[in-house]
Amino acid sequence: MPPVSSLNDHTGYWLRMVSNAVSQEFARKVANHDVTVAEWVFLRALYDRNVMPPSVLAETMGMTRGAISKLADRLLAKGLVERTANGEDRRAHSLSLTEEGRGKVPVLASLADQNDVEYFGVLTTEEHEALNRILKALAERQGLKAAPVD
Repeated sequence: MPPVSSLNDHTGYWLRMVSNAVSQEFARKVANHDVTVAEWVFLRALYDRNVMPPSVLAETMGMTRGAISKLADRLLAKGLVERTANGEDRRAHSLSLTEEGRGKVPVLASLADQNDVEYFGVLTTEEHEALNRILKALAERQGLKAAPVD
């Protein structure tokens, strides 16, 4: 019988272990602010723009229009996003942050920063820069564009 590799022989194993820990802790942090990670990514994408059509947001986030619509509906219900009809095409609309939504983004960004420090603060500056460089290179070379939301 050929030898069978161990689970921890794979880079993906270690990457997933760290990714799960980082992601799960961040999800707990934002949940305390009544937001999911996907909703945070949505809010952050809208933060830099005043108004955005759902189709552009879907492209920006690498998600389907249906998924964007569901996220928008949840955020509308929470009062964090508003929908504005297009004056020329009644079927078209744009999304923007409400005042409450705009105020929530810096708070959530601070939680993301804190989470990064908690997990990656144990690395030297050089190690952290090398890790970021390698991960960005892998994402680019593999053509990964969708925002990680789960």
